[in-house]
Amino acid sequence: MELEFKPKYLIGISISLILIIVDLYLYFLLEIKRWFFAVLVVAISIGWIQFWIDFYNESKRQKEIEVKFLEYTRNLVTNVKSGVSIPKAIVNVSNEDYGALIPYVKKLARQMEWGIPFHKAFVTFANDTKNKVIKRAIAIIIEADESGGDIEDILTSVAESMINIKKMKDERRSITFTQIVQGYIVFFVFIGVMMVLQLWLFPQISGFGFGEEEVGATTNILGFGGGLVGVGERANLDFIFFSMIMIQGFFAGIMLGKFSEGTLKQGLVHSIILITLAALIVTTAKGGI
Repeated sequence: MELEFKPKYLIGISISLILIIVDLYLYFLLEIKRWFFAVLVVAISIGWIQFWIDFYNESKRQKEIEVKFLEYTRNLVTNVKSGVSIPKAIVNVSNEDYGALIPYVKKLARQMEWGIPFHKAFVTFANDTKNKVIKRAIAIIIEADESGGDIEDILTSVAESMINIKKMKDERRSITFTQIVQGYIVFFVFIGVMMVLQLWLFPQISGFGFGEEEVGATTNILGFGGGLVGVGERANLDFIFFSMIMIQGFFAGIMLGKFSEGTLKQGLVHSIILITLAALIVTTAKGGI
């Protein structure tokens, strides 16, 4: 599944750049610093949100194509079993409603009417859909037919394998949905704990009147200062906690995407969502990193 750069993306990118310029103006010239990072996160999000929407829509469309291809294959099997040749069967079933698959089915039927060999037409059909499952299915059909197999048995086997693949994917989605929700909840609980530590616990500790050396030593004891700060130096706990949240969001997203869909691309989408939400929550609550 590939996405191409579209002119409409320039709208979001332009709005994003304008917001960043305004934000920088307010920060450096008017010295309005409270919402600088929050506005910066929103501006960056506007710049990439259109890419995410198109990626989501394309992913949804590809899933619909897989479902409709299964229906299409079943109709082909029915026609072939009735004694109709493959080219004629392709033309006959092209008038059915296959949703997102309709343009590709219509094109395949026209190629059959023009006398193009169905092997070549099927390869073009698979490449046009840009769907890995359909490409594998078409490759199996062509290879089995070239080796002398019965086309009716081949189509039946492909349809059965498509059904099994769909069942496995549906089962995995139903099983992993709860895990994905739990993963998001755990991540937001983690953010909440970090916020409590930063906004309430450590200010309370600093209110006990520790000096610079005691504070530096305390951070070393807690494990945040070892190798990063020396005695008499204050650790930048805000930056450390923010980095921890970003790292947690990135790897949690990768894990959720790989676990639910089996691809790193989906994992990166989850990572971007988690990191963006986390950055927006932290910068809004604290007025900075």
